[in-house]
Amino acid sequence: MSTLSELALPAEASVDASFVIKDIRASVHTISIQIPLLSEKIAGFGREEQTEFVFCEVETAAGVTGIGMTGQFLPHAVVETLHTHILPLVRGMDVRDVEAVHSRVWWKLNARAMTGVISSALSCLDIAMWDIHGKGVDRTIAGLLGGARKNVPAYCTFGFPQYDLDLLAEAAKLHVANGFKGLKLVVAVDKGGWREDARRVRKVRDAVGDDIDIMIDANYLFNPVQAKQLCRAIEDCNITWFEEPLHQNDARAMHDLRRSTRIPIAGGQNEGHRWRLRELVEKHAVDILQPNCCFNGGYTETRKAAHLAQAYNLPIANGGGWPLFNMHTMAGLMNGWYVEWHLGIVSIGEAFFKDAPVPVNGEITLSDKPGLGLTVDYDAVRSTRVKP
Repeated sequence: MSTLSELALPAEASVDASFVIKDIRASVHTISIQIPLLSEKIAGFGREEQTEFVFCEVETAAGVTGIGMTGQFLPHAVVETLHTHILPLVRGMDVRDVEAVHSRVWWKLNARAMTGVISSALSCLDIAMWDIHGKGVDRTIAGLLGGARKNVPAYCTFGFPQYDLDLLAEAAKLHVANGFKGLKLVVAVDKGGWREDARRVRKVRDAVGDDIDIMIDANYLFNPVQAKQLCRAIEDCNITWFEEPLHQNDARAMHDLRRSTRIPIAGGQNEGHRWRLRELVEKHAVDILQPNCCFNGGYTETRKAAHLAQAYNLPIANGGGWPLFNMHTMAGLMNGWYVEWHLGIVSIGEAFFKDAPVPVNGEITLSDKPGLGLTVDYDAVRSTRVKP
């Protein structure tokens, strides 16, 4: 009797070489970024641990290449997984057969649905496969996903802890002047605790007025009591969402927090597959689901998460950065909403791609170029590479 993994193998006889996987090349990179109003560059692209990321290329038998990227979580292990474990499994498969590829990887490498390295590596592969598919049929990935819209709103993640209160307010006004209608601050990292976070949120609200969306992101770092105290202190600030407030994305505790506050709760950006995202939805832990294609297994898994959210009448929004990839999700799917214009991760896009779109009046218009629509600057790829 055939196993599921054997049944998933495609028939190779009539496959177009332009779509057949021949090779995977992946490497680790690092970058320093310039943050507006700060005099010195910051190592990495966000928090202290965000110093390295993975760039991946998938090449077909006809020489067509697609690209994918993922973030800072064990990047060297991600590269090794792509080269040593995933490539031998998927070589010769058709990039359009995303269910077959995912099935093969799941059953051979991840039958117990673990996350982390395997999800990040699969994200790189999957994004690159969709890029190749789009190039082969002259459609954007957003178009392949469903083509819901051409333009997506973008919010600016700018509220880094390096800013004092006055610089924070000045930076907020700067980004509003540049056209952004939404701003996000990092919380739960200041030595002053939730009280200092509350002061920072109020400073930004006073600086930009009532017509700008303000989001806050704790990156899992609060316990339930601290998160409730912050919510209580800023409920009158009209917060658009509180992102990943609690340790481990504890769905039960997030549900309790959501019931105790009027502030909408968002989460899911670094969850590695649909079952973790389903838990957030089914336990009523979130108002906004945040699948990120660079961490959860790519567009194939993100599409499933988006459809799950649709069934519960929930919007999806981009958290966790990597807007040049996630903008296709938000544009392609019916319930797509905001893209995160994370200033640190945007610096990577500006360095790596010659034609990356930028928001105009707080909105990104996707290019009509096929696939991801991005042209790689290989000089930047070489100059930022971390030698093994």
